[in-house]
Formats: sequence, C-alpha cells, structure tokens
Amino acid sequence: MTNKKIIIIGPAFPLRGGIANFNNALAKTYHQRGDDVTIFSFSLQYPAFLFPGTTQYEEGDPPRNIKIRSEINSINPFNWLSVSKKINKLQPDVVIIRYWLPFMAPCLGIISRLLNKKIKILSITDNVIPHEKRFLDKDLTNFFISSCDGFVTLSKSVLNELSLFTNNANKKFLPHPIYDIYGSKISKLDALKNLELSSNNKHLLFFGFIRKYKGLDLILKAISDKRVRNLGIKLIIAGEFYDNKEYYLKMIKSLGIRDNIILHDQFINVNKVKNYFCAVDMVAQTYLSATQSGVTQIAYSFDKPMLVTNVGGLSEIVEHNKVGYVTSKDPSEIADSILDFYNNNRESFFIKNTRKAKKNFSWESFVEGVDTLIEKVRK
Repeated sequence: MTNKKIIIIGPAFPLRGGIANFNNALAKTYHQRGDDVTIFSFSLQYPAFLFPGTTQYEEGDPPRNIKIRSEINSINPFNWLSVSKKINKLQPDVVIIRYWLPFMAPCLGIISRLLNKKIKILSITDNVIPHEKRFLDKDLTNFFISSCDGFVTLSKSVLNELSLFTNNANKKFLPHPIYDIYGSKISKLDALKNLELSSNNKHLLFFGFIRKYKGLDLILKAISDKRVRNLGIKLIIAGEFYDNKEYYLKMIKSLGIRDNIILHDQFINVNKVKNYFCAVDMVAQTYLSATQSGVTQIAYSFDKPMLVTNVGGLSEIVEHNKVGYVTSKDPSEIADSILDFYNNNRESFFIKNTRKAKKNFSWESFVEGVDTLIEKVRK
C-alpha cells in the first residue's frame, strides 16, 4: 500500500514520551516510502492539573520531513468537530488513531465518528485495560473501540483483551519496532564518562517515567540482596517520578542501599538517552503489570541485555536466557538473575543474541503488517 494519504492521530513532537516518539517514527517510515502522511497531534493533551510531571514538552528540533499539526484539544468538543472537518477535507485513505488511555476516549471516539464513512479507521491500541484503573474505564474504552474498523496491538496480551470489548475480527498483533531516533551506539567507557560515572563499577539501568505499575520497588529489593550488594552493583534510576518519590527514597534508606543507587530523577531528553543505555551492563524492567514497552526496544537498539518480569507482553519480546532474563516478580528471583548475569559473564552472549533478534523489529515490517490489515478492512 504505497502512495496513499495517511493521517495519524496522536501525540507527536513537541509533546514528549514514548507514544509521541513512536508516532514520529511511524510517520517517518511512511514518508520514506512515498506516502503522504500527516500527524494530527494535540494543542492540549492533558490539562495541567491532571499531568503528574513537570512539562509535557520535548526540547530539541522537530523531526525532519514530517507534517505535524498540533490542533487537537482533548477536552473541547467544539474543537473535535473542527478537527474532524479538517481531516475530512484532506480526504485521507486511512486514519490511524493511537489509543492508550480511557481519558482520551471521548475526544478520539467523537472525532472518529465524525469522519467520512469512506475513510477507514485503524487504531493502534497500546492498552485497552489501563494499568491504573479508574471509574468508567470500560465504558469509555467501549465507546472508542466501537468507532474503529480495525486494530493493531503491540502485544499479544492486548490482542486477547480486545475480545472483551469487540467481536471485530480485523485485529492483529505487531511487535513494537526498534527506535532509531536516539543516535548511534557509543562505547561503554565514553557513555560512563558522559554521565560522569566510574568505569570501576557494574551498572544496571531502570529507565523511564516512574509509576507504581513499573515495579521500581522490586528491583530495589533485589539490589538489597546481600549477594547482589557484594558485587558492587550500581542501579541507575533515570526518569521523572510520576509516583510518590518520597516512598522510594525511604525504601532506599530502609534497605540500606543508598550507596548502590544513582538517581537521575528528571525526564531524559532524546539526545541523552544513548548515554544511559550504552553505559550499563543490563536494563531492568521489573514491572508489576505491562502490555509492551518502548524501553525494551531502546535496549535492543543499543544491543543491551534485559531483565524483565513475566507480565503482559514483555516476555514475548525478551527471550529468556537468550537476550536476557524473564523472571517472576519475586525480588529473590530477580536477584538470582542478576547474580547469574555477572557470575557467569553472560553479557557478551546476550549482546550477540540481541543483535540477531532485533532484525525482527523493523519499522518497514511493522508498516507492511499495518498495510495487510488495512487491505483486509477495505474489502
């Protein structure tokens, strides 16, 4: 499906975060193969009182050769009518809507319903059952999903959950592609130097926005294991707290691991991400619940072994004992995996396998998969 007019609805630059990065990369892939693609992003994504971070915006330059129109106001129904009219006027072949949060269902569901019936609507559904549940979640998600012609999920678990909301057979699992927006890999020594960290220590990384469901407490408890502390491991926590920071600081103190923690508690800009991934030996994602994670794909892009918990779609992407570890949520088992990694010198073996595995996660393959689903919907 080439030389088509495609509109993506969802966050994009200058909005920050994994979904915005994904949409930027998806649009870039369509543009590179000759499609006419435009992203309709948000002029207001979240009202300030609902946003837990310091800013919703990314620093730096916008992506090149991508048309981004920051015009959607998530809480203004009059705006939704205006946006739908603009999209109808452009006469796209397909509209791809990102759905990740029930809060967005009224906005996205009404825009979808106001589009010309000839326009096929495909949703990339990051989540249909949110990690942090609230009243009316199911009703809101039902409202949005019933407005779409087909669905792409980034994990098999979300694909299965879709059956709770729709009998639509036009749905497909496509794994999250690997980002190429963070720059080229650099040596571990250079990355450590850029972060002003010692090359004499072993380093693990916990990366991204810190929310309850991401299980930072699990990796902290694993680090407190005497066997792990004896290895001289430093855990780098790099990301802005969207959860109670004091809770974790008190835990670090009570566990006696302050000397084992390197805390960079702010949003990590795109141009600095590679320093964190290239500096460490392994990336830890000890989530309590998950669907998929862009952090996994960043790790792949920099050939980094991963330690993930067996929740959601993480184990679909990380093959146990090949590119890292899939463990239970038991901190002692997490500690066992860390010990195995260092005591048995597994880093080079895992790196070799990540280089092989990441060939399966190209943006071109993802877009081809979307094309197949679009053609099915159009019949």
